[in-house]
Amino acid sequence: MLADFNFRVIFEYLPLFLTGLRATFLISIVSIALALCTGIIACACRISPARVLKYPAIAYIEIIRSTPLLVQIYFLYFGLPTLGVRIPEIQTGILALMLNSGAYIAEIIRAGINSVDEGQLEAGISSGLNYVQRMRFIILPQALGVTIPPLLGQAIVLVKDSALLSLISVAELTRSGQLMTSERFMPTEAFFTVAFFYMCIYFVLKALAEWSQKKLIFREAY
Repeated sequence: MLADFNFRVIFEYLPLFLTGLRATFLISIVSIALALCTGIIACACRISPARVLKYPAIAYIEIIRSTPLLVQIYFLYFGLPTLGVRIPEIQTGILALMLNSGAYIAEIIRAGINSVDEGQLEAGISSGLNYVQRMRFIILPQALGVTIPPLLGQAIVLVKDSALLSLISVAELTRSGQLMTSERFMPTEAFFTVAFFYMCIYFVLKALAEWSQKKLIFREAY
């Protein structure tokens, strides 16, 4: 197999793959940041006692989690123009990744909030803190600390899911493999290289998750 494997062509297309890798990295970073903000807001609304905030948040989370990401991408890419809203492919992809991961992040943070001891919440209430202040100063800092590993796990999922953006012609890493395949008809070399770069990203994020689990998690004192 290796005798037929053409490394020369891989090195020839390496600038294309590096460009796709950079695009994947930028798309992932922006999407993760926006998804984290979306998830925090959706979670705050989800656990809010106000029905006008709670029920739309529940609907958003359940709709996103019950439908495939590819369907969501196609809905935004093909559906928004029919409503008179036209945005470039890369922004459409970022929007889809943000909304999709935001719903899962909201549930991750909600699980972290539920893990905070109720005594601290009662202490905040007795201190005169309102709902927003309790969330900001007491609950969210602890919840985010507890949920760092699963949040990084969701970040890994988002990076891999960004490959679906190649289906709407976003020039990311998987798209680079598709272009090489269409020009040279070498799918083995093309997608071996794509897989290698995704594995590199995965192991970097996995190492970061393991490091955070050792250093950043709030632990009980013994």
